[in-house]
Formats: sequence, structure tokens, C-alpha cells
Amino acid sequence: MLLGTHWYQRHYGTGRYQVKSPPVKNSQLPDSSHENSTRARILEAAFNAFMERGYAQTSTLEIATRAGVSKRDLYAQVGNKQEILASCIQQRANRLQAPADLPQPRDRAALARVLTRFGAQLLRETTHPTVIAVFRLAIAEAVHTPEVAHTLHTEARAGARAALTQIMARATAAGLLRGHPGEIAAKFAGLLWGDVMLELLLSVGHTPDAREIARRARSAAADLLQLYPAPTARDASTRS
Repeated sequence: MLLGTHWYQRHYGTGRYQVKSPPVKNSQLPDSSHENSTRARILEAAFNAFMERGYAQTSTLEIATRAGVSKRDLYAQVGNKQEILASCIQQRANRLQAPADLPQPRDRAALARVLTRFGAQLLRETTHPTVIAVFRLAIAEAVHTPEVAHTLHTEARAGARAALTQIMARATAAGLLRGHPGEIAAKFAGLLWGDVMLELLLSVGHTPDAREIARRARSAAADLLQLYPAPTARDASTRS
């Protein structure tokens, strides 16, 4: 969830300061846990700054100050502002990937379960308030800083669509669906989301709860299987 200004004042203070990293002796190995903690703090500070002020109005100095690091450490740990943005989005986009333990569907009933499980995860993560905030940021910055929308598309939306397309490709290869995997994936996404995203972006809807997410995922999977039947013996003979 987004953290407000008071949180940063309470934890890091209100002044602009820099914290220089202590020199590392040759006999010491870098503390990777400290580096990971510093990077995470930078990305959290950057994300909140982008949400509060907008991408264009946020400077690397402000991000460094919020995170309690020097600009030198900021560039060393993450990179420039666009790279920081990409990392912020990628951090959240990782949640939109297909679960690694999804089984290979052997029949259409198993495929329905796979689609329901992945659809529920996709809907749950995509409708999370922080993800919606990223989409709003991209829309707000689209004219002046189109790289925000481009980064969101390539790092988040494209990744989720690729994972869904892969599921459909496996299903068509197994003879469970007839059609182009990319088109089937797009249809499933449409059935799954409906108007939910638009309503959330306009702040006229509510974040779906676990029961609503499960219902929508089951319904989308069932509707998709009705729209895309399994190949018939005649289809196979036509291809051959």
C-alpha cells in the first residue's frame, strides 16, 4: 500500500540529507542483504514519490532523500530515473506471471481449473490498489512522459499476456482448444476483466473481494471453453 508523507517524516526525518556508504575493505565481502535492503528502500521511496508528485515532477534527488541514501548509491543500486521506474513496475509485474506450479492440462476439465486458478491470480493482482495506481500514473503522464506508459506496457501488460498466451498454446498443442493462442488469450482476458479495470481507474467501482474474484475466474473459464471447443477429427483430417 502507498505510504504517506508522515510515514517518511517519522522514519527518515524531514531534512534533505545523504548517507554515504562506508568503504569496504579488501578482506570483506559486500553485504548482499544490505544491498537488497537499500535497493528495496529506494524503489519504495521512488514509487511513493511517483504516485504523489508524478513521474516528471519527481527528481532523483528527492528519491534519494526519501530513501535516505546518496544519489551516488541510488545510481549504483538502481540506475537513472527511467530505470528506477522500470524497476518499480517490474517489481509489481512479477506478480502477474503464471504460477510456476501450474499443471499441464490433460483434458478440458483440467484446463478449466488451470484457467480459473491463473485468472483468479491475474484479477487479484491487477486490481490491487498499487497496480491501479501505476495505471493511473501512466494515463496521467501519457502526453508529457510517454515512456511511463511504454514501460508499463512492456514490463507488466505484455508479460501477463505472454504468460496467458503460453497457457493457451499448451492447451491447443494438447488438442484441448481450437484457435490461435494469442486470440484466445485476449478473449479470456476480456471475459475475466469486463468493465472492472475501467471502473477502478475511474474510481467508480470497488476492488473485488476474494469471492467475486473466484466467481469471475470460474465464469471466464467456463465461457471460454464454450466459445472455443476442442478440435474434432474432421479438423485434424483437414489440417493433414
